[in-house]
Amino acid sequence: MAETCPKTNPLVGFESEFSMVQHQLRGVIKILDDCSFRVQNFDMIEGSDVHWWGALGPNFENLTHGYVISDDRLNQTYKNETLVFSLKNYTWDQIKVIAVWDKSFASDFGHVLLNPRNESNIAVPPPLSPSLAPSPSPSPSSDIDPGSFNERGLIRSIHIKPTMFDNCMSLSPEFRLRWTLNSVSDTIDIGLEAAVSSQHYMAFGWAKPGSLGELMLQADVAVTGFTEAGLPFADDYYITKYSECLISKDGDVQGVCPDTIYEGDDRVLVNNTRLVYGHRIDGVSFVRYQRPLQTIDKKYDVHVYATDNMTVVWAMGLIRPPDALRPYYLPQNHGGLSRVAYGHTSLNISKAIDDCLGPLEAEDKEDQELIVADGKTPLAVVTDIAMHYPNPPNPPKVLFINKKEAPLLRVERGVPVTFLVQAGHDVPFYITSDPIGGNASSRNMTETIYAGGPQSQGVPASPTELVWEPDRNTPDQVYYQSFFGQKMGWKVQVVDGGLSDMYNNNVFLDDQQVTLFWTLSKNTISFAVRGEKKSGYLAIGFGGGMVNSFAYVGWVNSDGKARVSTYWIDGRDAMSVHLTNENLTYVRCRSESGIITFEFTRALAPKCSGRMECNNIIDPTSPLRVVWAMGARWSVDHLSERNMHSITSSRPVRILLLRGSAEAEQDLRPVLAVHGFMMFVAWGILLPGGILAARYLKHVKGDGWFQFHVKLQYSGLSIAFLGVLFAAAELRGFFVSSLHVKFGITAILLAIAQPINASFRPKKSANNEESSSKRFLWEYLHIFTGRGALLAGIAAIISGMKHLGDRYGGEHVKGLNWAIIIWFLAGAMIVIYLEYWEIRRRRDKSFGKSNWVLGNSEEDDSVDLLHSNRVVNGRGPASSERMEVQLEPLNR
Repeated sequence: MAETCPKTNPLVGFESEFSMVQHQLRGVIKILDDCSFRVQNFDMIEGSDVHWWGALGPNFENLTHGYVISDDRLNQTYKNETLVFSLKNYTWDQIKVIAVWDKSFASDFGHVLLNPRNESNIAVPPPLSPSLAPSPSPSPSSDIDPGSFNERGLIRSIHIKPTMFDNCMSLSPEFRLRWTLNSVSDTIDIGLEAAVSSQHYMAFGWAKPGSLGELMLQADVAVTGFTEAGLPFADDYYITKYSECLISKDGDVQGVCPDTIYEGDDRVLVNNTRLVYGHRIDGVSFVRYQRPLQTIDKKYDVHVYATDNMTVVWAMGLIRPPDALRPYYLPQNHGGLSRVAYGHTSLNISKAIDDCLGPLEAEDKEDQELIVADGKTPLAVVTDIAMHYPNPPNPPKVLFINKKEAPLLRVERGVPVTFLVQAGHDVPFYITSDPIGGNASSRNMTETIYAGGPQSQGVPASPTELVWEPDRNTPDQVYYQSFFGQKMGWKVQVVDGGLSDMYNNNVFLDDQQVTLFWTLSKNTISFAVRGEKKSGYLAIGFGGGMVNSFAYVGWVNSDGKARVSTYWIDGRDAMSVHLTNENLTYVRCRSESGIITFEFTRALAPKCSGRMECNNIIDPTSPLRVVWAMGARWSVDHLSERNMHSITSSRPVRILLLRGSAEAEQDLRPVLAVHGFMMFVAWGILLPGGILAARYLKHVKGDGWFQFHVKLQYSGLSIAFLGVLFAAAELRGFFVSSLHVKFGITAILLAIAQPINASFRPKKSANNEESSSKRFLWEYLHIFTGRGALLAGIAAIISGMKHLGDRYGGEHVKGLNWAIIIWFLAGAMIVIYLEYWEIRRRRDKSFGKSNWVLGNSEEDDSVDLLHSNRVVNGRGPASSERMEVQLEPLNR
């Protein structure tokens, strides 16, 4: 590549080291020609969307408006590698800064300034984030010799960056020693680097020559670390005893103590450790200090001979900060294992060593301040000058929460958080899915805003209160930002609180071994299921039992992956468990100490057809019957009898979704039997009997047919009404979702309408006169309403038997079904028989073949259907005497 590309640009041959900003970036970059560059000793922890980036300057505005300069992506971890990259779409004249840039976070991992020799800022390292040494970095100009410049006057590879050294040795998997020997000044620069917390010290030094056994005693060590304010320190210590530094009453000093404690505060004489630089980045502590090889303090310091093999000691551990009694840092016992938390080795600082392969990676990379929102204490949001912003580059001012600069905010789902926004009218506060923020111009069209916006702004004199309650559907990580300014805020960790906080309702299922949580929305419902004992899997089913139910199973498979699957179960063996493809969202499952919890959200009514799971509809107004099961092992592919459930609920629990309560489903067969018997007496005997009386007994003398009709109808209606009240009282509710209840309500309403419309019956016309239209319509209404009520009642009885069979099954229900069918068939045959004789009677009457003397053949209009006293022409009770009919010849 270098042979085919010209070398016309003055920057060709430029070589410089990266300024580490984050992700443990190290390396030396060299411009090979007009269209390529090389990176040597390249270390970096992977990012999400990382590119080579060009910009016109190293400040916030220039870097954030930069551009990708190479097609090569850097989305992996690099370990001391040498790589060549091609420059695309730009020339070196258009680039003043080369950076390693994460586009998703607008984040600078590190950069190189392409500066000529005469620019003054190459002599002093640029400020690095997040913590600077309290003393200035030494000018490396004294270390630069004339041979360090090429023919174009550009700097070659020299160590002007405080994170770069000539040598590196791994003292332990988490602790590294870096050094550069300065032969001209007879000094050594040492860098201690460890993946430890900010409350830990890093110690390194030389054992006293000739020491045997206890190498730590009388050792000359430097103890480094970070203050509570996040500033690095490095001090010269001398060890006389394996204990904290103690001063006795007579002034005797023993333990791990600073040199100055032994000889007073004469730092010129005894403190030969000079802090150069320090930072904490990505959970890794780094401190650089310098010491002379030969010192004038022969009592507490060890002379270092550059070409000799000397014994060095090192340790890591907790450190106690200074207090009023002991104004110095107190390293605690390092603890741990040898060669892990402490150790010794032989070192010749003149020999080149580089056995540090790749960057150190800490388990917890979040170094900035943490605020845990508790739902009670408001969080004050202001702006202030940026000092240690966690995602550089950043604007001059960033958001502070409770006086902490861009802290990591941790909130719990279901717990409301109150922000008192007082950052200024030009800094509206909002919670967003965008890590950069400042989306007033709709830069990110896919952004989701969870709270706040342009109206959430205020000043200290008049703050604006913003309340945000993350729910179970809020992602695990969101961001707080300014609506108008980019990169002013930082991350919000959304963690699971108590499930009772995350969900509106919760109940114990049967036997109190499983807890069900739920939250209803307009068209969806969210569930969480938690077992109360250890198991290999946990399942719930919607139905009266596992058979004929829709089941949801949560488990952790053999490779540690959590799963939630849905099934339709139509039998009691493994072959009857059918995997379905139900559309679940926000699915989560975890196992903590063997206790399984899984969550999911689903639609109340699935928008699909043709599949079994499309019938899995949840009606919030109706009780939802839920059962559960647990077992030792579950398999989605090869389910067998061996890994079916081992324990189950003994009975379903009826969940009242709208009320947020539940009750164990009782055996209602006795209740339903009484209800069914009452309805059978009403709709199978009394009410049909009253209808038959009105139809076939009018020819009987007197108004007996009417009395019989009215009493049977009122009796049947009363018993039916009592049956409804009895069932509703025992079931603790009146639900109209089932077909049986709908038929029953229809029958009751039609039956109640009969005595009401009877009170409005028009009188019958006089003899030989046609009936009025009102009378004609009333008769049809009365007849068809009554017959419709009877048909609806019969349908209610049959559907009720089916409902009982679906709920409890059993052979008794089938037998009762057949008995009812036979009863109504017998009733139908009786009606046919009576209708036959009624037709014959009317036909005989029409031909004059009989002289009816027992009573009227037609209904007497003077009979009041609501009273038993008959009135004739308005003159009182009708005579009970026999009425005679004179028959006359037809030819007359």
